[in-house]
Amino acid sequence: MSYTLYPVRKQRLQRSYLAVPGSNPTMIDRALKSAADYVFLDCEDAVAPPDKEQARKNIIQALNDLDWKAAGKTVSVRINGLDTHYMYRDVVDIMEQAGAKLDTILIPKVGVPADVYTVECIVSQIEVAKGLKNKVGTEALIETPLGMANVEAVAAAPSRLESMHFGVADYAAFNKARTVVIGGLNPDYPGDQWHFALSRMTVACRAYGLRPIDGPFGDFSDPAGYTAAAKRAAALGIEGKWAIHPSQIELANAVFSPLPAEIERAKRILVALKEAEAQGKGAASLDGKMIDAASEKMANNVLVVAEAIAKASGGK
Repeated sequence: MSYTLYPVRKQRLQRSYLAVPGSNPTMIDRALKSAADYVFLDCEDAVAPPDKEQARKNIIQALNDLDWKAAGKTVSVRINGLDTHYMYRDVVDIMEQAGAKLDTILIPKVGVPADVYTVECIVSQIEVAKGLKNKVGTEALIETPLGMANVEAVAAAPSRLESMHFGVADYAAFNKARTVVIGGLNPDYPGDQWHFALSRMTVACRAYGLRPIDGPFGDFSDPAGYTAAAKRAAALGIEGKWAIHPSQIELANAVFSPLPAEIERAKRILVALKEAEAQGKGAASLDGKMIDAASEKMANNVLVVAEAIAKASGGK
């Protein structure tokens, strides 16, 4: 293994990532009571231009008035893009008025490391000016060809960055992909046309200690399609998926939670390898299959998630 290693920057449970328009206070209240691990209050695409200022005010009020921590929620805000005149006011107003209650900021359409740097520069100054004790993290939404072309550079840049998300809708649009659905498969393509993008983003995240998260699946009337997409993402190492409708929360939680049988096998792998080590062996056999040091790493991955879920469940 290389001597250069990047530890996980911030471990959070993020199986389900519920999208909530900041322009809809009723939906914000419902999100607090949902089973989602993570909620992001949206200033960007889910909010029409005439409603953006009011959405920002609603979000500030929701951050201050609702007890997200007591509800077991990690809370984020998706700001508007750096190419708009809304972005700086999103960051300044939300950080100055509710920064103490915020966990992360989701930056849309990240194309280069400087996009993240720009937002973090403002965030850092406000934290110092306001004497905020908590350090707000950032998350990068990779949804453009430029962002995917620079995904490794964005991941590697020193920053507050905790995770990357794959925004399939804009990614398809910017690449002029022949589809008009969000996250679904094109029957004319022999496989999963999002596999390369998801895999590349996941590798960049894992190389530099970030959490990879899959984006939306637009057809919330197709739970089987959502589940299939989530399972494909999980197979690549993705930690969670967006829910654009409350019905998708439990689907995401189920897919990205290890099954009891997986947890039990992970524990048995560790026991078997410990016994083999005591006998001076580097590998062992379990249920007719060879296990070794790599098996131990995989088993520990399962148990880390299982422990995080147990801890979160105990706190709700």
